[in-house]
Amino acid sequence: MKTKSLIIVFYFIVAQIFGQQKVSGKITDDQQLGLNAVLVLNVTKNIRSASDVSGNFTIESDENDELRFIKESYYRTDKIIKKESFYTPMNVVLLRVETLIPEVKIEYKPSGNLERDNKYMSDSRKVAKLKSSMEEYIKTPMSVPIPKNEVPKTFQGHDFNAGQVNVIKVIGEAVRLIKKASAPKITAPTFGETQDFLSRVKKEIDLTFLTKYGMNEEGIDHFLYYAERVNHLSKRFRKTFKPLEIEYELKTAFVEYSKLNKLSGE
Repeated sequence: MKTKSLIIVFYFIVAQIFGQQKVSGKITDDQQLGLNAVLVLNVTKNIRSASDVSGNFTIESDENDELRFIKESYYRTDKIIKKESFYTPMNVVLLRVETLIPEVKIEYKPSGNLERDNKYMSDSRKVAKLKSSMEEYIKTPMSVPIPKNEVPKTFQGHDFNAGQVNVIKVIGEAVRLIKKASAPKITAPTFGETQDFLSRVKKEIDLTFLTKYGMNEEGIDHFLYYAERVNHLSKRFRKTFKPLEIEYELKTAFVEYSKLNKLSGE
């Protein structure tokens, strides 16, 4: 009897261990850039997980469980787990929420009376008279010809460059052509090249201007992916890494990013 009980307990333990299944995948935006810190929620089992810095995630799940993917400023996405989800990585794409343009308020409401509305919308008499006078002045031809800004030929010295080749200009053009020929060709980066480039940016570029806004590593990663998507940094600089130009591009992109995310420094 005791042996039978042990067998039953062992059976339940084995069933519990092998009954736990996991699904994994990658979460990206519409530009195929990995999204970090995405909340992955198994709604059926109330289990939570989160994507890493590259957008990869893993979570316990069974067949027909409902997974929900949530991130601020992106539309929520739901997925139902199928049998193939346990053998093939899931690809989840989150779309960014559109930024709404504030409504323009019109203080004056037209009454429908054309005479009254025209008086309100048109310029005052003084402004209208001034505009009319300026238009007449601009259209009036000049009565005195404008003198040419040049030295008379009588006082001009001999032009020693006449008929001569501008050597400096020729050399400058040759140098420009050599640099253009030797410069690496700009091509679209792969996903791995983009990730390597952003990692190098975090190591070699001074990003202290971001920390004064209270941005942690997650916030900095979010901004770098934004700057990459807007200014195509890896496409332009991954082959010729120019720290000063990259830092300038980041600071320029941050001006718009801080407005969209309502950030303010200390």
